Formats: sequence, structure tokens, C-alpha cells
Amino acid sequence: MKLTAMEIASRVRDGRLTASEVIDSHLDRIASVNPKVNAVTVTLESQARSAAAALDERIAAGEEPGPLAGVPITVKENIDLTWSATTSGLPFAAGNVPASNSSVVDRLLAAGAIPVGRGNMPDIGLRWDTDNDLFGRTVNPWDPARVPGGSSGGDAVAVATGMAAAGIGNDYGGSLRLPAHAAGIVALRPSAGRVPAPSKSVELLPLSIQHMAVNGPLARSVADLDLLFGVMHGADDFDPLSVSVPHYSSYDGVRRVAVTVDPAGWGVDPQVALAVRDAASALADAGWEVEEVAPPAVDRCAILWRQLSSTENAPMLLTPGVFPGPLSEGTVQYFQDNIAEVSLLDTSAAYQGAWAERFVHAAAWRAFHARYPVVLGPVITQPVPLIGFDLSGPEACTELWKSHRLLVTANFLGLPAVAVPTGMGGSRPSGVQVIARQNGEHIALAAARDIEAAFPAVTPVDPA
Repeated sequence: MKLTAMEIASRVRDGRLTASEVIDSHLDRIASVNPKVNAVTVTLESQARSAAAALDERIAAGEEPGPLAGVPITVKENIDLTWSATTSGLPFAAGNVPASNSSVVDRLLAAGAIPVGRGNMPDIGLRWDTDNDLFGRTVNPWDPARVPGGSSGGDAVAVATGMAAAGIGNDYGGSLRLPAHAAGIVALRPSAGRVPAPSKSVELLPLSIQHMAVNGPLARSVADLDLLFGVMHGADDFDPLSVSVPHYSSYDGVRRVAVTVDPAGWGVDPQVALAVRDAASALADAGWEVEEVAPPAVDRCAILWRQLSSTENAPMLLTPGVFPGPLSEGTVQYFQDNIAEVSLLDTSAAYQGAWAERFVHAAAWRAFHARYPVVLGPVITQPVPLIGFDLSGPEACTELWKSHRLLVTANFLGLPAVAVPTGMGGSRPSGVQVIARQNGEHIALAAARDIEAAFPAVTPVDPA
């Protein structure tokens, strides 16, 4: 359970380990640890053991096992995997077993990965915490009083505690990077369109989800993110927004970093600021040219992300009879409190104007990235919040959104970003994120590797 995905795949490929041994050890780890953290909603015991045995037979027969040979993964509850229901954390969807895997899952299975469980999430993934009425709360393994982040919190905690070598989640407003940061692991939010949708089924989705939400990997090393993304990316016949762009294994371009300690100048916790400056020093030591300079219009990007996501999603979720079933009280309260301090785009001119303004800011960031290929900043500007903070009123919802402003800026612009730990900040992990230009995943991963190399790994962790 301590081996990375690359280490597992290498050892399974050359016979030092069998896939069955790997899967058995991780299933044992789930049985031991998951009762303490409730990160894995469904343990896929029989299917995983069958898949491992079949892979071992293929290897014994001299067949190519794939780049992820025997790697145990979790799959978030809103990504289609025919081995169990796709519930999105909703009780009324408990029997919603998909007719086919998502294309992402098909690619991972073909590469030799083996799902061992499903990762918990909040109702339909639209909350920065991980709790729902179907499976209950996922526990932060570092501090049970604090949230594990969301919405891919179950997968992040499963990886951080050694129940899986990698997790597959998605990110609409930081939902990969935030829980990775809280758990002390790494995550990649790919560029918009680089990884296909979580289902092959055609759905009526708001424009903001279509253009700002992406599937991506969580792991315990940046090299694993690179490996997983190399399998996951590419256009898909079922997703009209997906694209095929070459993924490079290295980056030999301009090594210049824009450091933003306090994005938009809205305030930053001293411990968070220290983590950003420590990461900047690590990049400077690795040969990057580092400048403390603000990227353009983080304030407007964050405001527009909130306006668009609230305008499109809140009416659907809060209007009786529109959504196909009940949501948890926590999710309803969060959305009610959230929209209380949002200027909704309630005319067609305002809504169209927001999307038009997005183009202006995307162009400004494109020009900025031409000089600074990497933007380094906080994942969130305040400590990981205590449980219940997001349900303590409209002002708290606004404060939480402000602390996530650099997270949602990457979503708003469709940019790739990597969350990477910087050791421990007291009793909890600290970390940063690096944001690259569109389709510059290899650039963000290169910077993240150099940050990672400067700090000791803090996972896997045994929860209290």
C-alpha cells in the first residue's frame, strides 16, 4: 500500500509482484482503514480479484499487461463503471448501474488498472465537502474536525491512506485539487476537453459544467499523475467537446514562474503564504526564474465563475420538481446561502456578457502565460475549513469562495493545474498549485515535479 502506481506497474510487469498480491493487499487495507474514514463507498472485491487473476494469466502467457498493470484505483461515484451504480451520492440513484463504462474507465481498464472501490462525494459534486445522505461523511485522516475537501474527497482520502494507488475524480470548482491538498497528495486538473466526459450517455448539462468541469487523476506522486493522464487523455466519439492533443513527457521551454502569494489581494493566511514562498524557493533552486507578479483579473474570473455556476445550477437544484429527486439538507442549505450573496445573471444580456468577458480574460491569461509559463499560488488562501463552516450562513459561503479564488480561476478559463504538497504545516499537510497555459499539462507537471522533489512525502497516512 506504500508503493506508487509506477512502482506497482513495474513490479507486476517484471514478475516481482502478481496483480493478485497487489489487489489482495489493498483490499485488506480497505477493510482495515475505511471504517475509520468512510472514503470508499463500495468495495469491488469480487470484480477486482477476478480482474487481477485474469491479468496474471495474461502476463504468464506473455501478453502485454499495459502501462498500469495491476494498479489499484478508486473511481468516483459520478463516473460510469459497470461494476456498481453511478449514484453521484444521491439515495434515489442507488440502483443506477450504467449500461457501459465511461471512456475514461475503458482506457484505464485496457491499460491494466484495477478498480478496488468507489470514491465518496457530496450530492452531485457541487459542494466543497464530502458528505451525503446515501453514504455519509468522509473523514479527513489528518484532522477529523476539518473537511476532507470536495467533491472528490473519497478518492483523495483513499489514496492518501493507502487504500488505492490512484483515484479518478473530477474538478468543476477545485474538486480534484482541494481534496488532494487537504489529504497531502497530488492531483491534476486537466485542460478543458483533454479528458472525455464521465459518461457515454448524453445529458443536458449547463454550459459552465460543459466548459469548466473535467475528469482527472489523484495520486501520491507527480510521476503517477503523468502516467495516468497519458492513459486518460484524448478525443472520444461520445464527447463532442473532447480533443486530441499530444502529451509530452518532458518540458524544455522557458522556465519562468509568476508567483502570486495573495491572488487579487483579498487576504491570505500566513501559513499558506509560507507554503507558496517555500515552493517558489524550491523552483528557484531547481533553475526556474521566479518573479512575484500577479496574474491578470483573478478577481473578475472568480466572480464570473461564481455568477455563472450559481445562475445555471441553483435554480435547477432549488426549484421544486426540477431535479429528479431530493437533495440532502446540507446541499440545499449551502446553495440557498450561496446564492444569497451572488448577483445572478438573470437577463440574457447579462448571461451572454459573462461568457463574452470570459474570452477577454482567457486572452489576457494566454498572453501572460507566454511570458510566465507557470503561475504558482495557493490552493486555497485559508486553512482547510472546519466541518460545518460552509453551512454557517451566506457570509461564510462568500468567505469560502474567496479563499478558493485561484482554484476557480483555473476552472473558469479551462486551464490545467496541479496541486502538490509542500510537507507539513503544523499537524496538517501544506501545499500549493501550479497553473499552466491551455494544453500545457506537461509544463505544470514539470514544475510540480521540482516542487515535489524539495519536500518529503507525507502519505500514505494512518488515520487516528
